Amino acid sequence: MRLIDIFNSFFSNLFTFISIYHADCLSPKLAICFYIYKNGNLLVGLGKKSPKGEFAARKLKLKRKHFLWSDKYYKRRMLQLDKKADPLEGAPQARGIVLEKVGVESKQPNSAVRKCVRVQLVKNGKQITCFLPGDGALNYVDEHDEVMIEGIGGSMGRTMGDLPGVRWKVFKVNGVSLKELVLGRKEKPRR
Repeated sequence: MRLIDIFNSFFSNLFTFISIYHADCLSPKLAICFYIYKNGNLLVGLGKKSPKGEFAARKLKLKRKHFLWSDKYYKRRMLQLDKKADPLEGAPQARGIVLEKVGVESKQPNSAVRKCVRVQLVKNGKQITCFLPGDGALNYVDEHDEVMIEGIGGSMGRTMGDLPGVRWKVFKVNGVSLKELVLGRKEKPRR
């Protein structure tokens, strides 16, 4: 399409537009401004938001980087929000001291009291609730014992199964595997 044809079609459309809006008590000047605002790309030649040209790479790169911040997962990753909120501070395992034994009620439709312990982490003093896996595991853990904890295995580092608010489990007590203690293969060392 030639440039002259574009201008001809534009002005013919403009005059019909003015006549319609002038009838609706809109001044011709305002009607022209309104039309150009709505169909401005005809005049401007399809305005682009991105810079073009041989030396536009830096600007385009910065623009991409800026828009990445609107992605919530990118933002969380860059600001390390998950690591800051994590009591283990991104580590897979941690050492702690048992403060007390607690029973956590399982979620519906199950009905049970899951045996857990409140643990204070050695590295930062934060207190967390940890699950004791195994039948009779509570008998092998006492207050002031040193335990090693790890994630319970829920998706994205969160809770698992019917245990509300419990994200970790105990796997060692005073340097001995809790599983071995429960199975009776080893004895708990006296501290």
